[in-house]
Amino acid sequence: MPIRPDTPLADIPALSKKLLGQLDKLGYRDAGGLLAHYPRRYEDRTQFDAFPADETAVPVCLRGEVVDTAKRFFGRRRIFEAAMEDPEGGGLGRITLRWFNLAYIHRLVAVGQEIVVYGKVKLSGRRLVIDHPEFEALEPPAVAALDGPAAAPELVHLSRITPIYPLGEGIGQRPLRNALYQITADLDADAFPEILPAPSGRATAVTRATALHDIHFPGSEEELDRARRTLALEEFFGLQLNVARRRAQHDALPGAVHCGPGELLDQLLGSLPFEPTGAQRRAIEEVRADLAAGRPMNRLLQGDVGSGKTLVAVAAIALAVESGCQAALMAPTQILAEQHHLVLSRWLEPLGIRVALRTANTRRGAGGDDLPLFESDPPEVLVGTHALFYGSVEVGDLGLVIIDEQHKFGVAQRGKLIGRGPCPDVLVMTATPIPRTLTLTVYGDLDVSVLDELPAGRGEVVTAVRDARKKTREATEFLKGQLEKGRQAYIVYPLVDDSEKLKAKSVEGEFERWAERLAPFKCDLLHGRIAPEEKEAIMRDFRAAKTDVLIATTVIEVGVDVPNANIMYIYNAERFGLSQLHQLRGRIGRGAHKSYCVLMADKPGAEAAEKLRVLAETDDGFEIAEADLRIRGAGEILGTAQSGLTGLKLGDLVTETDLVQQARDLAAAVVADDPELAKPEHRHLRGLLVDEDEAAGVVA
Repeated sequence: MPIRPDTPLADIPALSKKLLGQLDKLGYRDAGGLLAHYPRRYEDRTQFDAFPADETAVPVCLRGEVVDTAKRFFGRRRIFEAAMEDPEGGGLGRITLRWFNLAYIHRLVAVGQEIVVYGKVKLSGRRLVIDHPEFEALEPPAVAALDGPAAAPELVHLSRITPIYPLGEGIGQRPLRNALYQITADLDADAFPEILPAPSGRATAVTRATALHDIHFPGSEEELDRARRTLALEEFFGLQLNVARRRAQHDALPGAVHCGPGELLDQLLGSLPFEPTGAQRRAIEEVRADLAAGRPMNRLLQGDVGSGKTLVAVAAIALAVESGCQAALMAPTQILAEQHHLVLSRWLEPLGIRVALRTANTRRGAGGDDLPLFESDPPEVLVGTHALFYGSVEVGDLGLVIIDEQHKFGVAQRGKLIGRGPCPDVLVMTATPIPRTLTLTVYGDLDVSVLDELPAGRGEVVTAVRDARKKTREATEFLKGQLEKGRQAYIVYPLVDDSEKLKAKSVEGEFERWAERLAPFKCDLLHGRIAPEEKEAIMRDFRAAKTDVLIATTVIEVGVDVPNANIMYIYNAERFGLSQLHQLRGRIGRGAHKSYCVLMADKPGAEAAEKLRVLAETDDGFEIAEADLRIRGAGEILGTAQSGLTGLKLGDLVTETDLVQQARDLAAAVVADDPELAKPEHRHLRGLLVDEDEAAGVVA
């Protein structure tokens, strides 16, 4: 029967009731949904690997016969073993397969079975073993036919590039493969309209129906690559279509000029005790041009830690306020908001610009006085947290909104602030450099300014990885030596309290120990559960050098600027993300003193060790961001449920910048021609659009 995307799986005769029930539990009820359940890898079963005589550095795919099975115990662990031999090796080639604490495996693997296994071979004593291999028993045709179409098993499962699928509970590899073989063999090509615009100039001319067939059952590596790139381009196009529409909708909003003549800016730059970098001057001019234009600015300012984004923000505020409007700067935490309030007050007060702080616990003017609930003469600049969204905050003519660490805010939060009256100009900032592919996708609706230079006069930062279990005495002595020279330090832990479940240390658990070790130097404790007023007092003492060592959680990740602090110990460093470690390290090296960041690790795994190695070898935030994307993937970095990347199953944001750019060009052309996707040839693309109401919590 011809298969369409909406064909119910229950209408396909070859699918057993048992399999239909299992697929229904996973949410698969029609052919289109199941076709999007792509293989996670493939095995070339036109030829199998030879049985190895030694360990293998990479997984191998072997076909053999089970000649023996046994149940064993190793301590409390139950082990099921199966010995597999090469049927053509005369009994010489033998691999032992082992499964730990998986009692049901003995029901699936039996002597006399022919099986295919996939895994990495290692030596265990004198035996070659594969622990927890992927495996598939090759049943005779009569058994296979009970769970699917009566095609010869070698046609579906062997003698081909064979798809290996992610499996849900109770679903076997063979019946699922049989089901998809039946579906892809009978696709109604006309029922699968092309998503990519034609002519697309794309890398492949494969139709959508052909791509869907070949992604499951390719006839060659070339067919598989063409199918995957075609479907990956479709995924990227769906993302870019949403980005292009979002950009077009923002550009269509009524804007206004929010740029003064520049006299305040000249005063600001003339009063600086340092020379702005070329990147800062370039970014200021880009922002100035946006403020002077009639359309609303929507710009992303990204730069490494310490690259001077705050100066660009202050310059934008000076230009906006001079035009007669108000400006607001929003930060994700109270500590960061207070830091910005101090810095902005120091730079803007001499220009006659009043700055007020608005957080959930603080309503303070530049002079430190409490402000009345309602103000007849509101300040020109508001600095705050999400409290800017609520209550009776008086915003008159809000012309400029600056959002720091913007990835920590949701679209709904940002929109609520922007939506208070006529559309203001928006500048969003991040100290987390963003890889190019993510800039083109998640942040593709924003113009981008990049600060790729660091100001002069910064001290060198030395980063090293150490074993936390062995270096306590050396760490203490080195730290004391720096404190005796008048420096200050951070000691960072991942937890507030000790945990029985997590093998990690906490600030509460370690504070007294450090206070005793470092006496007579003064230590203080800082974490998220401390009351805001107390946090502020603790940070004030640290900035004033009344406290020598701050023992803290990641609340110091952003916004803490103490040039005299030149030591940072990060314990359980393997538990932190790469970009987060880089952000933490950015709290030191902000003065002229040589600084030291020591990553105290406790038995890091392979991925964690690679992460720490990257951090120790480079301080380039953009290089670190690319490495983080390569190691963890975009979904882990941004959170797929919050980043708009849930549709990416085949597209690789690490390596396929060319496809991302191609999709961006295609989407931009479609939206420029038909912003509402109202033309008949574009109506089917509406299904690719994200519902903005549903996406209100999406981080962007």
